[in-house]
Amino acid sequence: MRTPMHRRQHPGRAPARAGRRPLVGVLVALVLLLSACAGGPSDVPGAAATPVSGPVLNLYAYSVAKPAYDALTQAYAATPEGSQVTLLTSYGASADQSRKVAAGAPADIVSFSLTPDVTRLVDAGLVAKDWNAGPTAGTPLTSVVVLVVRPGNPKGIHDWSDLLRPGIDVVTPNPLSSGSAQWNLLAPYAAMSHGGKDPRAGLDYLHTLVHDHVSTRPSSASEATETFRQGHGDVLLSYENEAIVAQRRGDAFEHVVPSETIRIENPVAAVQAGPHRTEAQRFVDWLNTAPAQETLASAGFRPVDPAVAAEHAADFPAPTRLWTVADLGGWPTVTHDLFAKDTGAITTIYSEATR
Repeated sequence: MRTPMHRRQHPGRAPARAGRRPLVGVLVALVLLLSACAGGPSDVPGAAATPVSGPVLNLYAYSVAKPAYDALTQAYAATPEGSQVTLLTSYGASADQSRKVAAGAPADIVSFSLTPDVTRLVDAGLVAKDWNAGPTAGTPLTSVVVLVVRPGNPKGIHDWSDLLRPGIDVVTPNPLSSGSAQWNLLAPYAAMSHGGKDPRAGLDYLHTLVHDHVSTRPSSASEATETFRQGHGDVLLSYENEAIVAQRRGDAFEHVVPSETIRIENPVAAVQAGPHRTEAQRFVDWLNTAPAQETLASAGFRPVDPAVAAEHAADFPAPTRLWTVADLGGWPTVTHDLFAKDTGAITTIYSEATR
């Protein structure tokens, strides 16, 4: 059933570079030793661990994507190509996973929250410079930022302006540690700045939101969801797919798609330094196919395949305006202007709020 706007919806292999400090070498050795002892990179119970006669592919991914890859690995195993490989999975914070791979963790495929986490591996020579040249520009997983509310939406939260009403407590992770938090804040920034045309308006909104309405700053998306689950806050900023998964598992949540939000584009790439790069690229390419996109839609992600998207239009309400990072000038601009460690405008807002 299609839900009108503003209505509620129910329902991470290259050797270390010469010259690095001894500590880095120790860390790399430790990562490789742990992977070997565990039979693969898995950081979570229940990850694929039964070997087949073909190659073993190691996937390092951001934690929010776990439900999707649980389904995708099963679907891929049913294909002729997928039946010949074993996919082992490791989950964690996107930037942490990226840094692990840059330090030498034996990844064949990476799936991150933010494009800059792939760029780090391109700069390290681990991912091809043209990794995003495919039909989905390297982002087969997409979602939107939504507003997660309590059952019945007792505070009447429908759009970004509602978050600034007196007494409204908002839960969102800290962008200094969480990739998902960057998406959460880019959504209202894009809406209030008219796609970056009036950055002061967007930053003024975020300043009020962070200083007056964000009382807790969890370090990750999963921690933020748990904080909300425990009863803290009136609104949780979240990926739509994570909200859908939470509702399906019985959490007493509802979610609202605001009138304007941002398209979350989660990049996936093959690691070219590994011995199984052909098989890894084959899996990455498969993610763009209709069967994979159907699987992603079932896991709460918005399909990028036009035909599949049309079939699931009723499941994913279209906002009045869907902004993109490209509208804001692209990731180099967004990272430099908004999220640079010491000088980014949003980083500064958060740093001031924690003093």
